[in-house]
Amino acid sequence: MPTIVAVDVSLSMAQPVALESGETFTRLQLAIHGINTLLDYFSLYSKLEFVAVVAFSSACEVISHFTRDFDQLKLKLNRLEECDKQDIEAALQAINTIVLSEWGTATPCQVIVITDGDLTKVSQPSAALPFPFPGKMVAVALTAAGSHTPNLRRLVEASGGPDGCVLMPDSQHLSPACVHSLFHKLAQDNYSSFTGTLKCGHLACKVILSPSPVPYTKTTDFDVETMSLSGVLEVCGFVEVAHVGSPAAVSRHLVLPHPASNPAPHPAPAPSPVKTEAPESDDDNHDDGRTPSFCVLLHGALKVENMAAICQVGSDWYGVLYSWADSKKKSNLMLTLLEPGTDTVPWLGNFKHLGVLSDPENPNPEETFPIRPAEKRSYSQNNCVVWIRQAGLQSDIQKILRHARKLPEKTTHFYKELNRVRRAAIALGFMSLVDGLAAILERECTLLPGTAHPDCALQLTHAAGALRQPYSRDPKYNVMPMRTKYTDAD
Repeated sequence: MPTIVAVDVSLSMAQPVALESGETFTRLQLAIHGINTLLDYFSLYSKLEFVAVVAFSSACEVISHFTRDFDQLKLKLNRLEECDKQDIEAALQAINTIVLSEWGTATPCQVIVITDGDLTKVSQPSAALPFPFPGKMVAVALTAAGSHTPNLRRLVEASGGPDGCVLMPDSQHLSPACVHSLFHKLAQDNYSSFTGTLKCGHLACKVILSPSPVPYTKTTDFDVETMSLSGVLEVCGFVEVAHVGSPAAVSRHLVLPHPASNPAPHPAPAPSPVKTEAPESDDDNHDDGRTPSFCVLLHGALKVENMAAICQVGSDWYGVLYSWADSKKKSNLMLTLLEPGTDTVPWLGNFKHLGVLSDPENPNPEETFPIRPAEKRSYSQNNCVVWIRQAGLQSDIQKILRHARKLPEKTTHFYKELNRVRRAAIALGFMSLVDGLAAILERECTLLPGTAHPDCALQLTHAAGALRQPYSRDPKYNVMPMRTKYTDAD
């Protein structure tokens, strides 16, 4: 789950915090220390986590977009300085912009807001809340335990996440130690990896799923059912990758062998200074490549044989294990979680009815499960027009103008593209495009150079006039070329 951290850099964060030892820290330094603790946890147990950081006061500054380079992120955090007054609305707008531009509206993201206490101003209602993406908000208040934070709690409730909360240190006096404990607890509660057992017959091994799967909630007419993964991923059988295809999926996860040196997350040692260094764990995992693992064996077998494994992850809940390569040199074992049920892949049928063929060399057609037909249909035959982005529409219009400048040689191509765009606009109800296309052709006619062929101006004027006629709104009508003495001579 990608994480975006919003840290308060208003003037109130410059308040000094004196320790019994005589050292003095500002609240901003303590906030940076807490974020470093979170990054240290990621570097140990969640190396695939993406983190972004924004700093907000009266305006919002993006310190870092989503990245996995935690060391570089720490260097940028050390350069933070206090600014002017606090305005959470600017931070919320920036969070929405960053998440939507990089992850869209379907990826769950976690938002961590760090401030020195209660917010001074919360717009009601906020235009940026609830978040347009799934996820939750965790607000961290660097203040004494038991302080009242009504605005923070109101902000968390308005974010739309069901599991949002407000956290604050347990101690009445702020210190690097209590801030470290607070952020370490936050990391353990929200970023603990899913650990389970991958099993196939008598072979089994501990694995980690990244990102950690979330419970699946299914809403029916009269009930709401929530399903969670069991601790055992049991392989039921193997099928060809071509037979599985690309079914509808709930989520996809990277399957990693559980490291023998770190069987479970354990509390990190208490910090001494505010600035912490990233732990070095290269020596701990030096012998991981020599440790036998069923996960590695399964991944190699699926990759070589081009097969996929159907596994059961819960009661009437199945997934697909397969080898996936992000480059030519590196591949990974992936798990695709299907929707709960036994018939979620229609062309395979019911999972409980699948079995081994009695005679693999002479299969009986009645025993084979239904699969998709072997022939591939070409979508290019439909000659469909798709305008999802503005660039697609501009490309189609520019193609018409390129043919228009080469008239009369490209007369056939010009009218073919013109009618294709016109029919698509009519089908979408985009009638203003037809009028705009007529205006573009008229303008192109006035910009023709003196060396242009005379038939070019005649065809452009004819096409523009035809587009303005009422009968051109009929999708069955085609704009035909104008017959001139130049075309007759050809």
